[in-house]
Amino acid sequence: MILDTLFIQVSYILAYMLRNGFENPYASELYLNIGVMLFLVGICAGFFLENYSGILRRGYFQEFKAVLKYMFTICVFIMFYLFLSKNSRDYSRISFLVFVFGAVFIIYLERIFWKMYVRKHRSVNFNQTALLILTSADIAEQVITTVKKNSYNELRIVGIVLVDQDDIIGKKIAGEYVVCTKQELFDYIRNKWIDGILVNVKDKSKIPKDLEDICIQMGVTVYQKLTEPENDIYTPKIENFAGYVVMSSGISSASVGERFLKRLMDIVGGLLGLAVTGILFLFIAPTIKALSPGPVIFSQIRIGKNGRQFKIYKFRSMYMDAEDRKKELEAKNQMQGNMFKLYDDPRIIGSGPDGKRHGLGRFLRKTSIDEFPQFWNVLKGDMSLVGTRPPTLDEWEKYQYHHRGRLAMKPGVTGMWQVSGRSNITDFEEIVKMDMEYIQNWDIGLDIKILLKTFCVVLRGEGAA
Repeated sequence: MILDTLFIQVSYILAYMLRNGFENPYASELYLNIGVMLFLVGICAGFFLENYSGILRRGYFQEFKAVLKYMFTICVFIMFYLFLSKNSRDYSRISFLVFVFGAVFIIYLERIFWKMYVRKHRSVNFNQTALLILTSADIAEQVITTVKKNSYNELRIVGIVLVDQDDIIGKKIAGEYVVCTKQELFDYIRNKWIDGILVNVKDKSKIPKDLEDICIQMGVTVYQKLTEPENDIYTPKIENFAGYVVMSSGISSASVGERFLKRLMDIVGGLLGLAVTGILFLFIAPTIKALSPGPVIFSQIRIGKNGRQFKIYKFRSMYMDAEDRKKELEAKNQMQGNMFKLYDDPRIIGSGPDGKRHGLGRFLRKTSIDEFPQFWNVLKGDMSLVGTRPPTLDEWEKYQYHHRGRLAMKPGVTGMWQVSGRSNITDFEEIVKMDMEYIQNWDIGLDIKILLKTFCVVLRGEGAA
C-alpha cells in the first residue's frame, strides 16, 4: 500500500511535468488538493477493495486486473471530487489521462518486482511457516500437492503423519517424508520446529483425542479443514456471532470493506441519479399528465433483500388501471415462470387497444427513463445500483426454495439479467441462474462492469419495453 501510494504521486507529478514542464504541481492549490485526494482515496481504495489480500498468490493477469480495479476506483472518486468542487474545467484532461495510464503501468511493474523480491527472500526456511500435515493415506498426495500449489513460499512442509497407516515411516509421499505414527504425534511435535499442523482427514474419528488442546498448550496452531459443502454455492467460514464462535454458511461472503464500498457507490450514484431524475421530471411530468391523468410517479410494494418489503418508485409508463387489467392478460404472458412480461402490452400509455402502437410509455420503458426514480430507493438503502430484479408480491408468493436465493443481496436498478439480453430472455429459471451467478461471483469490479454494460445496452435501445 505504501509503495502504491508513493508511485501514484510519482505518476501524478510526471504527468503534470509532461504537460506543463518542470514545474512543481503542488504550487497550484487545485493540483495540491488533487494530490491530497489521491493520497487519501488511494489508501481507502486499497483497504476497502482488499486489493492486497492474496497478492502473492496472483499471477500476472490477475495482478493486472487488480491494478485496473484499484485505479478505476480512484479515478471515479477523483472525477466525483472535481465535479463537486466545480474544478473539472480547470484540470487538464490530457494530464489526467497520462496520469491514469502511467499509474497503471508503474504500479503494475512495482507490484510484480515487489512480489519477486518478497518471494526470493521468503525462500529462506527461517522465514517460512513450518507445517506438519495430518491426513489419510488415500488423500495424502492430493493434500500435499494442494498445499505446495497454494503456499507461495510462505509454508514449508516438515513432514506427513497418516492416521490410518503405520508401516511406511521414513518413506516419501509426493516428495515429503512420513515422519511418525499417529501415536507418536505429540512427542514428535514437542521436539521439532513446527509452527502449525494442517488436519485434513476424511474419518474424523481417527483424529487423535485432545489434538487441539495439546497442540495449543505447546503453542502450535491447528488448521482444521472444514467439511466440503455438497454444492459450490456457498463457502463455510468461522466467525463470532451473538456471543458464540460459529461456523456460518451463506451465499454471499462479501467482506465489511466490500459492503462499505458498494454502499458508498450507491450513495454517490443515488445522488447523481436523483439530480438527473429532477431534470427529467420537468419534461416528463407534463407529458404523462396530458396523456394519462393521474400521478406522475408510480409506486408499488416489492420484495427486497431476504424478504424485506419496500415501496419502489418509477415514472408511470402505464395507465392507472394497469394492475386491475393484469389478470385478464396473464394468459398472454411471454415469460416462463414467476414473472409477467408482455411486449405488446395495451396497458402501456399510448400503446392502443392491441398494444402495438409505440407511444410515450413505450419510449420511457425502451430508454429505461421510467427507472430513474428508483435512485431514491438506492439512496434510502432499499436497493443498490446493481443487484437482482425485485419481485412483486404475487410473484414472491409463488417462489420455490431456490428462487429465494436470488434475494440474498439487495435488488438493483440494473443487473446481470438486464445486460444479458433483457427482453430476449423469457425463461425465469434462466434469470434465477444469472442472478445466482452474480451473487456467488460478486465483487466491486463486477458491479462496475455491469454498470458500463448497462450504459451500452440503453444507448443501443435494448430496454425493457
